[in-house]
Amino acid sequence: MSLTLAQDADADALLDRDPSALLTGMLLDQQIPMERAFAAPAELARRLGTDHLDAREIAAYDPEKLVAIFAATPALHRYPKAMAARVQALHTVIVERYDGDVTGIWSDVADGQELVARLRALPGFGAQKAQIFTALLGKQRGVTPQGWREAAGSYGEEGSHRSVADVVDAASLELVRDFKQKAKAAAKSGK
Repeated sequence: MSLTLAQDADADALLDRDPSALLTGMLLDQQIPMERAFAAPAELARRLGTDHLDAREIAAYDPEKLVAIFAATPALHRYPKAMAARVQALHTVIVERYDGDVTGIWSDVADGQELVARLRALPGFGAQKAQIFTALLGKQRGVTPQGWREAAGSYGEEGSHRSVADVVDAASLELVRDFKQKAKAAAKSGK
């Protein structure tokens, strides 16, 4: 299954072939539209002059220059300075703990709980983001350690439209948006 998270063929192609780009998109998916967050890794790669995101390169990149890359028009995120630092911290952890191979986060996990725990240990990944990414890996990338659906919580439910994990085309994106708007409205009304 090809990813359609950025709703842009070139950006989605990078997400498909580069797990580091996919993880980076997930990190950036906050306080900006999902499509923009998942398109940002392709633009970051382009600005770095490459066709993929290399954890070692990003971890070693001059922090001020990385901020400048994030802040260049159009900015890669609403908060370019903070997110450049967070992306660099994420890739530093990937280098230090997984020898620069992002798939090491999930390739040898015993079960879904371990996967969620490893994701939660990453910079910028809280409980909810870790569960959503676990669901995304299980539903769309074939990463299905024992108990992954349970570890992903409601995001792992089959047939749900709660998060990026459930976006497979433009129609499912609209269903996810609708779910999020209803959840926000319910939270505001105290239900």
